Amino acid sequence: MMKAVARIGGCKKSCRPFKNFYGEWIDSLKNTLLPALRHSVSVSSTSPLSTHVQMLYHHFQDYYEALDLAASDDVSQLLYPEWRNSIEKPFLWLGDFHPSIFTNLLRSFLNDSEDGNNFNNRDRRLLFALAWKDPSKALMSRIEQIECGLRLMVPALVDRARNAQAAFIERVAVDWENFEGRKEVAKSIIAKAAMAQIEELVTIFLDANRLRRSILMEIMGATDVYQAALYLERLAEFFVGFLDTGLLLDFEHCRMPITFGI
Repeated sequence: MMKAVARIGGCKKSCRPFKNFYGEWIDSLKNTLLPALRHSVSVSSTSPLSTHVQMLYHHFQDYYEALDLAASDDVSQLLYPEWRNSIEKPFLWLGDFHPSIFTNLLRSFLNDSEDGNNFNNRDRRLLFALAWKDPSKALMSRIEQIECGLRLMVPALVDRARNAQAAFIERVAVDWENFEGRKEVAKSIIAKAAMAQIEELVTIFLDANRLRRSILMEIMGATDVYQAALYLERLAEFFVGFLDTGLLLDFEHCRMPITFGI
């Protein structure tokens, strides 16, 4: 039903489909920025590393800014993205990857810290090997605050989306008796109800997107350059991994039922 509401609203502008931007964004992430970050960890100076960390971080910020613009054009292409593949879709929440992915990835470093972080690249410097070992109390406290905020915001946004759907259904139901079998009347009433809700849908998406951006920003602010480099590397690998053709083929031919708990 909400998909119908979003589509009835139509595209406000002559806009480029977001899936086209996403393809180019992923290509740049996979073939340029991620390899550059990986290379920078072997450089003795922290200056190149800091530069590549910032470049990769700003690449993610560009992504979320583009999502905001796409929502203003046609929110249906984000809330109900038919262009997403079968691996990506279970991880989506209000138009993009669930924000808990950020904190779960962060926790994975803390869980690995006890064994000294088993990285595949043995040439990484000692500072990288120890980056997440024995994290400070200040960092742990900040992580807990980020997770607490996430637990409060996610249910609130879900409630708003549910209420928007309920309001649309209620408005159409109240005016249903006015249809009187006339298609044009029905079309007009449904269109008016949809237009009344489309703005709320866009607002909900923008707030969900703002939550994703703020969590990533707070993680970057709480970590040092070595921790941030390793974190962004894993986050980039996560995004890129969804488009691995071999993984996608195996997933789509998996005979066992798969459940997702996000």
